[in-house]
Amino acid sequence: MRFCSDCGAGVSLRIPQGDTLPRYVCDACGTVHYQNPKIVAGCIARWEGKVLLCRRAIEPRRGLWTLPAGFMENGETTQQAAARETWEEARARLSNMALYSLINLPHISQVYLMFRGEVENGVCSAGEESLEVGWFGEASIPWGELAFPVIRQALELYFEDHRRGEFPVRVGDIIRHPDDDRLEIRNYRAGSVTV
Repeated sequence: MRFCSDCGAGVSLRIPQGDTLPRYVCDACGTVHYQNPKIVAGCIARWEGKVLLCRRAIEPRRGLWTLPAGFMENGETTQQAAARETWEEARARLSNMALYSLINLPHISQVYLMFRGEVENGVCSAGEESLEVGWFGEASIPWGELAFPVIRQALELYFEDHRRGEFPVRVGDIIRHPDDDRLEIRNYRAGSVTV
């Protein structure tokens, strides 16, 4: 950030009085500009034992497969965001939505909240952000063509839980190691996280 969105003056990165972390602070009006993680909401949308995937029509990762998901908008709940994204990307309406996973990606300052839900009447079609949509069982998932590690993780957890017939709320982290760019995945069931 270089300029204040309130008055247009330059900003400096410093620790404001009463704070403990560096923030962009306007040199003229003193406005503190907080930058916080983005919430991504999505859904493992199901119909007759299969999950709905969308092939991306936009960057990043155009042409690769993903679950319907995207950034929350102001004024909506996480469930509303997941349902909206599913409609926008796959023209599918959801029912019986339940929180399934919370996955932290601190290296890109994002938090993914994934729900499970049923697609009403199994009706779907590609929205503007999708080249195509399709129904996939575990064996037919295009595992090598998934757009993001967090999507792979959510699907792996889902199919593991589906085999067991139990769907606990999953909480986990995907950590990128700066020295070798390796991803480390840590998964926990809700309530068993230790700090």
